[in-house]
Amino acid sequence: MAFHLRLRGMTGSCHQLTRHIHIPTSTPTQTQTQRVTVTATRNWGSSYRHYSQARQWNTRTLATVSDRTPTPNRPVVSSSPGFLNFRYDDRDVNVKRTKLPNLWLRDNCRCSACVNQDTMQRNFNSFELPELIQPLRIESNQVGVRVHWSETTSHESFYPWEFIEHYLKFDKRSPEEVQVKYFGAYGHLDSFVECEEIESNEAAAVGRLTDLIRRNGFAFITGVPYATAEPTQKLLEKIAFIRQTHYGGFYDFIPDLSLADTAYTNLPLGAHTDTTYFSDPVGLQALHLLSHVGPELKNGLGATLGGKSLLVDGFYAAGLLKAEDPEAYDILSSVKLPWHASGNKGITITPDNLYPVFENNEITGKLHRIRWNNDDRGVVPFDGKYTPWEWYDAAKKWNEVLRRKSVEYWFQLRPGEILIFDNWRVLHGRSAFTGVRRMCGGYINRDDFISRWRNTNYARDDVLKRVIG
Repeated sequence: MAFHLRLRGMTGSCHQLTRHIHIPTSTPTQTQTQRVTVTATRNWGSSYRHYSQARQWNTRTLATVSDRTPTPNRPVVSSSPGFLNFRYDDRDVNVKRTKLPNLWLRDNCRCSACVNQDTMQRNFNSFELPELIQPLRIESNQVGVRVHWSETTSHESFYPWEFIEHYLKFDKRSPEEVQVKYFGAYGHLDSFVECEEIESNEAAAVGRLTDLIRRNGFAFITGVPYATAEPTQKLLEKIAFIRQTHYGGFYDFIPDLSLADTAYTNLPLGAHTDTTYFSDPVGLQALHLLSHVGPELKNGLGATLGGKSLLVDGFYAAGLLKAEDPEAYDILSSVKLPWHASGNKGITITPDNLYPVFENNEITGKLHRIRWNNDDRGVVPFDGKYTPWEWYDAAKKWNEVLRRKSVEYWFQLRPGEILIFDNWRVLHGRSAFTGVRRMCGGYINRDDFISRWRNTNYARDDVLKRVIG
């Protein structure tokens, strides 16, 4: 291993340093010498401090590179000021960049000294790292790249090829691809999990349950004991903790107006999403009809008493609106509205900002969340590129789509069946009913639902790649 330093071209305020690095690499049959030339430029300041920093930086010990016969299609690694360079011999490899910053790499070291392996939290202060951190030695092999850094502690980091090559080809990690299955008037006939499955193999069954909800928008848990509400609560808590709101946590109620919401009556409810008035609307909603009795059917299931349940796939309905009237879709995605819950004394809840009916992903442009309950909507504002009457016209078309027979999925809830649905996607409602219904259920946060879905459907390493990077 030989190093040759040569100062050249001191002209004006610029000092250039050329490094000639002779790096031996061996194969089973031959020894080759690789020559890497790096040119570094550093501006000289007028003050002695700038001169000293520049001089120290330019005379830092150079990194050695040990390239242990990389596997085919792996890049050759080299060092330049501020970066590690990656060169592919195969020109067909499509990359967005050929270098990664040293500071970025050092900040993303995942060794046990840098990341607490129990909490997966960073153990060091990123902002105490040397700004001009350089590698002292670089080793690459079939598994990844090991870097010995120029720190006082001589820290060593290892980066798997999967990590390096991902960021050579992409800017960031993408979320999991979910094959969404829309539904219409017939729902999803296979979207259920037996209670016994959850009791016998919780991780597998909850994984399947959450995946059904993620893809289909809703799922049933069947065969649930219903003499009391307790089994329902325990099953929901196997997904995640039940969210507390001004209505309480897990609910078990019969119709009354003690909570000042029409949901707690026997009146019909059109298709809507819940908690439009929260900055973070609830992710999942669960409903379990424990009983429904009337004067003539004291122990019956309430089949003649009304109270049918309604589900509408909001993503499917919004897609229809967008195809038929793109401007109406744009209006409902653009006009931001006030939403509120003001029925209970001392309670006035409204989101942190005004929000539109359709919230689209900023990166993909795809529909991300629907916020729709006309009863909870405030005053349509005059600001923005669309007028209030344009919004009313678009909302009327949206309302018409939601009421089409082809998108309305009507069914009768029965004791022993828990309905769980994605409140960001699926709108729900019911027909009017007579008699007394006892209903229980609860809300679950979106983030907790997605966390449970990930950790019961993907390996831990895959999950961490997605959420950390």
